[in-house]
Amino acid sequence: MLKTNFKSLLGFSLCALLVSCSNSTDSNNTVTLLDRIPTEKSNEFYVSNRAPLAPSALIKLPVGAVKPEGFLKEYLIRQKNGLTGNLGEISAWLQKDNNAWLSKDGTGEWGWEEVPYWLKGYANIGYIMEDQAMIDEAMIWIESVLNSQRENGDFGPKIMDRDHPDFWAKMIMLYCLQSYYEHSQDERVINLMTNYFKYELTVPDEEFLEGYWQRLRGGDNLHSVFWLYNRTGDEFLLELAEKIHLNTSNWTGRDLPIEQVKNYYVVRDGGEVPDWYRDQVDWHNVNHAQAFREPAQYYLLSKNEDDLKATYENFEIIREHFGQVPGGMFGSDENARPGYADPRQGIETCGIVEQMNSDEHLLRITGDPFWADHAEEVAFNTYPAAVMPDFKSLHYITSPNMVLLDAENHSPGIANSGPFLMMNPFSSRCCQHNHSQGWPYFIENLWMATPDNGVVAAMYGASKVELKVGDGTLVQIEETTNYPFEEEIKFAISTEKNVDFPLYLRIPAWAKGASIAVNGVIVKDNISGIGYAKISRTWARGDEIVLTLPMEIQTKTWEKNSNSISVSRGPLTYSLKIREKYLKKDSDQTAQWDSKWQKGADTKKWPSWEIHPVTDWNYSLVVDENDPASSFEVIEGKWPASNFPFTLEEVPIKIVAKARQIPAWQLDQYGLVGELKDLPKTSDQPIVDVTLVPMGAARLRITAFPQLTKETN
Repeated sequence: MLKTNFKSLLGFSLCALLVSCSNSTDSNNTVTLLDRIPTEKSNEFYVSNRAPLAPSALIKLPVGAVKPEGFLKEYLIRQKNGLTGNLGEISAWLQKDNNAWLSKDGTGEWGWEEVPYWLKGYANIGYIMEDQAMIDEAMIWIESVLNSQRENGDFGPKIMDRDHPDFWAKMIMLYCLQSYYEHSQDERVINLMTNYFKYELTVPDEEFLEGYWQRLRGGDNLHSVFWLYNRTGDEFLLELAEKIHLNTSNWTGRDLPIEQVKNYYVVRDGGEVPDWYRDQVDWHNVNHAQAFREPAQYYLLSKNEDDLKATYENFEIIREHFGQVPGGMFGSDENARPGYADPRQGIETCGIVEQMNSDEHLLRITGDPFWADHAEEVAFNTYPAAVMPDFKSLHYITSPNMVLLDAENHSPGIANSGPFLMMNPFSSRCCQHNHSQGWPYFIENLWMATPDNGVVAAMYGASKVELKVGDGTLVQIEETTNYPFEEEIKFAISTEKNVDFPLYLRIPAWAKGASIAVNGVIVKDNISGIGYAKISRTWARGDEIVLTLPMEIQTKTWEKNSNSISVSRGPLTYSLKIREKYLKKDSDQTAQWDSKWQKGADTKKWPSWEIHPVTDWNYSLVVDENDPASSFEVIEGKWPASNFPFTLEEVPIKIVAKARQIPAWQLDQYGLVGELKDLPKTSDQPIVDVTLVPMGAARLRITAFPQLTKETN
């Protein structure tokens, strides 16, 4: 999939596959199918890439242009009422007393990544929801940052990484300033960033990005430099971009042919570590979810196809070796380790939201719909179960197969020593704050402007968007759907006058036989294997579009993980429904060693949770290999009154399957679900009915199911 996509992407030639509409009965409609949206033009209304940068494939709209509805809106409400909205009351790093982010001279006890991690999501929720109380709180921090710039151009806390200046936390704060500028057009942001980047240019290379996080994650710095360049055109920024790339870890040119990894799955701690692993730039999960995109970001300046290719290869490498699991992520509890690739291995919540952010970056850079498909896969399947439904506690680690979440130490089965599997408001310093960006950033990228003054529904979710299109006419589009739980997505156009502009709809790779209707008339059907459908039309108030994406049950065999199988329907992957028992724990007793409460914080209000299984979980699915879909029955229920579908009690769709227990499949010596490779291939247990639920609703789940031999089945 990725290699095919990349070949069609090389050089941004975008040789679009054009298929004219042949079954439209409305002469006003022209439907064209394309693998990419052309970039020959430049959007007249929204900031796009300036020369000499490569043309913008898709253009992000200002924060607040997209408003969520449905469960996406409910998510932001729960974030506001949960950890995101109240973290300032309990996190030691957000206390205002002696906080370096609030000091004029950059000194103070609390002053690293935690404040900007939290603020990038918290402030954006305020902008999106037009919540004045959240905006006012965010402005306390933003104003302090804007007033903190020193004579040399540096700003914020005076942070050192050993003997070198630490630029990492400021990379995150630049995201916050960019969103604030989109919201306010406050020119102080432009002035601060200009002066700060002039300062970065003066820092000797031996002092610049010389430290672990900052060197690996220089792509975030690069993103902000290009953001500013597109608004000011200052040429020194291109020189700085070259300097940043030169001093960032080398995420390109690695010679890691997959065929060299002969005995990968039998290498364990204490065994021989292959050269490809030692030579890799880094195997920390968040770095791979976040920093792997740096070559593609630099490609905008270099226009070297090898840079673009490197990001695709980085994505493939981590998943080839550690990501042979459902849900879109990979097994790297802390650092990916040879031999630890079973679906019981997990990913940090930080890694989840950074992967979503990377997918959104790469969608804008490349226009490749693969990245939208992947962002949805992670957002709808892996991320929801990483957080409690009330958003008051979260995982440090989330896995495709996890059947017990407790406060015990599961090392070395997972790569961390401590209570890392339970739901905890202080699961870790990073995830506790960084989780906040996931849903607001996803919502901001649902809709994007296109180079030809049009608009694309890039990812799907109930929402409203307002933007200028065509000749500059302001239009509103309301998207009504319960996607990804249903096949139909409706769009309603509102405009003060008739206006001609292209409207693009992404056709996911999994969709076969999609159809589009305009004002009740089918204008294109049987759409498969293509990236976008372009509807060219003079649009009028009241026009309606219906996109139908048929969702068929599919099974996938993960050959490199003991031929385990997973079940999906459309963008949703399904897990075994395991009845859950929740045990409340005192957060004072379960907080991680480096987690700190603010003085006077009510720890009883913010409990931790153990989750134990009440029903059996050790099942293998019985599937007709000649007709897998016939082995499953889809049961559709009512949409939940709470507007929140990611719980076992309220999930609106289920699948009934046939299964057989494997009695030997139990928890192992580390208290983790036993590895698939150790299981017997036969079972004498009777075939029974089991229920599968969307993976995102299952906080305990089996998602990669072991296969028994044909004789058993």
